[in-house]
Amino acid sequence: MRFSILGSGSSGNSTILECGSTRILIDAGLSAKQLCLRLESLSIDPASLTAILLTHEHGDHIRGLKNFLKKHPVPIFTTRDTAHVVKEQGIAAEWNTFEAGQAFPIAHLTIESFSIQHDAVDPVGFVFGNGTNRFGLVSDAGQVTSSMKARLRSLCALFVEANYDDQLLADDTKRPWSIKQRISSRHGHLSNAQVAELLADIAHPAMSRIVFGHLSSDCNCPRKVTTLFKTLLSGLGHPQIALACASQSEPTEWFEVTTPFRLTE
Repeated sequence: MRFSILGSGSSGNSTILECGSTRILIDAGLSAKQLCLRLESLSIDPASLTAILLTHEHGDHIRGLKNFLKKHPVPIFTTRDTAHVVKEQGIAAEWNTFEAGQAFPIAHLTIESFSIQHDAVDPVGFVFGNGTNRFGLVSDAGQVTSSMKARLRSLCALFVEANYDDQLLADDTKRPWSIKQRISSRHGHLSNAQVAELLADIAHPAMSRIVFGHLSSDCNCPRKVTTLFKTLLSGLGHPQIALACASQSEPTEWFEVTTPFRLTE
């Protein structure tokens, strides 16, 4: 099992996960053209996708969906409430709905869904398992909950948003107070400090990779994020965990979902 973040940020979010012949796109917030170009840059034929999963209905997570489906009619999996809102935008598809908290299979994978706090109708995170390794994905979550921690334990790899640094957000002059309040609310986005709380609880010796996404271009930066979490994880006794930050402008490399080599020797 491996994954790549096609793009992550306020202008569009999408991730590709591959396990054998199973290829799942999580969110489609980039334009249809960019989705295709970035998939093809990773040697993925857009027509070969098995399914598309949606975390929630905001534009930066579904922007390219309608046009992409016109050329590549891929089955969609999302919650019933999210499907209802997306359908109202005239997006026709083969809809497969589930309840937040439900687990379901897609080909070679078992997908566990779980509720997260965000200002959407029914936002969810996912954990993907192939019987051996587990990959978790959380984007756009306003707070770290006990149920989120429970779902994200025993992962081999994790993608999680680290949207802002508290001080940089407070000092930002571009955003009005109301926007800052929305970002930092219980239904907004995760800060570096909140992600640190999460990782302190779920990091373990068999975790090999964490990718951080949805970094604010004004209120966070990759260097700050990787320095902070490298120090944190090393202090917790987990220097084996490799760190990376996803970009808005280009896909990441492929990341394998596996345990550290030193644990399997």
